[in-house]
Amino acid sequence: MKPTLQLQIGQQLTMTPQLQQAIRLLQLSTLDLRMEIQQAVENNPLLELEDGAEDFSADDPDGDGEMELERDDALDDLVEGSVETDSEWDDLYVGQSSAGAGEGDDADAWQQRHANPDTLLDHLEWQLNLTPMSDRDRVIAQIILEALDERGYVTVSLEDLVGTAETQIADPDDPLEDDEVVAVLHRLQQFDPVGVASRDLAECLGVQLAQLAADTPHLDTARALLVHQELLEKHDYAGLRRALAVSEADLVAALGLLRTLDPAPGQQIGGDTADYAVPDVVVRAHRGGWRVELNEEVLPKVNLQAQYAQMARQVGGDDGQYLRNCMQEAKWFLKSLQSRNDTLLKVASRIVEVQQDFFNYGEEAMKPLVLADIAEAVEMHESTISRVTNQKFMLTPRGVFELKYFFSSHVDTDGGGECSSTAIRAIIKKLVAAENPRKPLSDNKLASLLNDQGIKVARRTVAKYREAMRIPSSSARKRLV
Repeated sequence: MKPTLQLQIGQQLTMTPQLQQAIRLLQLSTLDLRMEIQQAVENNPLLELEDGAEDFSADDPDGDGEMELERDDALDDLVEGSVETDSEWDDLYVGQSSAGAGEGDDADAWQQRHANPDTLLDHLEWQLNLTPMSDRDRVIAQIILEALDERGYVTVSLEDLVGTAETQIADPDDPLEDDEVVAVLHRLQQFDPVGVASRDLAECLGVQLAQLAADTPHLDTARALLVHQELLEKHDYAGLRRALAVSEADLVAALGLLRTLDPAPGQQIGGDTADYAVPDVVVRAHRGGWRVELNEEVLPKVNLQAQYAQMARQVGGDDGQYLRNCMQEAKWFLKSLQSRNDTLLKVASRIVEVQQDFFNYGEEAMKPLVLADIAEAVEMHESTISRVTNQKFMLTPRGVFELKYFFSSHVDTDGGGECSSTAIRAIIKKLVAAENPRKPLSDNKLASLLNDQGIKVARRTVAKYREAMRIPSSSARKRLV
């Protein structure tokens, strides 16, 4: 075969560096974008922060990319009401929250805000160093402390603790006994917070009960309840009354005493640092409707450096070429920033337009919405909408929400319409909150009540939504009072 030349005509889509930059900036969160702009300003002499704009690197003195931002009073005024949190524990065991220690008046405010809280291990090791103890017991105690989870529970068996301690002590003349490890374990359980280093919930609550005064009302009944942990978990109150031979009033009082205890004492210490959601857009009530604005307080303010831009047009040679290249890159960067802001505002405005009932009436009025609906309305691709809504937040009078929150699947209604899954979750939560605690609503009953409202939903769907909201089953929600 002879080599030949062929001429072909075709179309090909190429990702230019400018397009790649625009796409990358589009999917960045506000905090990441601030760092990106700071880096661009430092690397390109043709870019400068506007007068009065803050130096972003000042918010991140450690250089780790983590910044703490405070919203101004105007933004804070938009959000009213309290914050609700879900607990991992059912109504039988309600833990107590622990207030943080007071800070001295002379303490530096910045250091207080950025200081990392002590971990549970650090807190317990500090107490261990102050406790008189033999070297042998101290080794055992350190092994136990390193085996605790974030709740303060021992995560390994007694046999494993003994085996690990034996490898570190290694004294053939005095072999390690199980009782030695248990004795150290009981000693650690008296540390603050009381109940740490427990092996199960019953032991944790039992240690805390032992700290109460002997004349505490219903103390003996509460201790007896811990022996019947299986009945407690099932909320079998009739079985508990028979097993303990007590009246309903005494049982209720003993359960109330248990609820004053902390089932997860380790969570009182340390914990994760707060994550601050910086709103990218702000929604305000305006003339009977809703107005969407970009959050000017956190938007980066950057423009061309006038002096260097003038030099780029006049200077020749390699220096002039370098400045002209920097100016072209700066223009591309500013254009990408403007494109990001315009796209974000367009998408957010369309979301608010679709979900006006949510802003007027709450979650129960949320409409079903998918990415394709917004993409079609703003004439963009779904992938672009996905990038815009990722890690972007909206400040509303009802709180701060990620843009993805407003997207949800739908369920058909008897009237031929559609109901958002978010609205269904809100209705389920409302029904559960209003139920009789003695006779909580089962999943079948919840599905029936939803069907009465014209929402076609199966029992397994109700169960899925209930579990997603961390609402216990009807048997776990049952209470005597």
